[in-house]
Amino acid sequence: MSFKQIQVHVENKIGLIKMNRPDIRNAMTMESRKELLAAFQQLQNDSSVHVVILTGAGTAFCAGGDLRTLKDTNSIEGRKRVKIGHDLIRTVLRMEKPVIAAVNGAAAGAGFSLALACDMVFATRSAFFVQSFIQVGLIPDLGSIHFLTGLLGHHRAKELMMLGERVTADQAHQMGIVNHLTENDDLLEKAYATAEKLANLPGVALGLTKAIANQNLTDYLEETLEMEALAQALCFQTEDFHEGVEAFFSKRSPKFTGK
Repeated sequence: MSFKQIQVHVENKIGLIKMNRPDIRNAMTMESRKELLAAFQQLQNDSSVHVVILTGAGTAFCAGGDLRTLKDTNSIEGRKRVKIGHDLIRTVLRMEKPVIAAVNGAAAGAGFSLALACDMVFATRSAFFVQSFIQVGLIPDLGSIHFLTGLLGHHRAKELMMLGERVTADQAHQMGIVNHLTENDDLLEKAYATAEKLANLPGVALGLTKAIANQNLTDYLEETLEMEALAQALCFQTEDFHEGVEAFFSKRSPKFTGK
């Protein structure tokens, strides 16, 4: 299958998925979400692939949603967009192969969510994570609320999501979001080294270990995702969302009104 916004490479039992829109820091459109979903499904069904690595081209992992394609979104389109993202998250969680996120820069908004859904996270020391949704009047989506509250506890997770402040790679490592920190030039080498170890372990046992370990992650996930889709569709209709997007493109501070 050919892709326009991502790249897929398979070699030595390892599948590499690279988000490939470096000019906009790999921000996601509806099309790129669909391509990512198709790529993960393709690698799940490829018996030659034992492990998957997800990374971004250029200097960012993923800057979140492409606001240029979001600014005119209505509630129906917005809900569809979120649900495609949910299908992507479910696929990453349920595929019977380990998925390693190799975070090479910004992991913002949906990019942060995508990293959280992976089984391990490697990050460069210059990388950072930010729940940037609130900055444009949206709620965290692609499962971030579910993942972060389970990982960090309610109070710390709410602080990250409500304030939308940047978390350095070192802080993320201390919080348990990141497994391993690397130098900028060593990221893929380190991720591949671990992927090679995993690729030569018993695949059935690895898949079952992941499935059972993820049971706690997926408890109440469906209910949470449905609430998330409805809430995000509502947020797309608020004045605060339109103000947040306009302020972003105007490079000024937003003036939210709670409407």
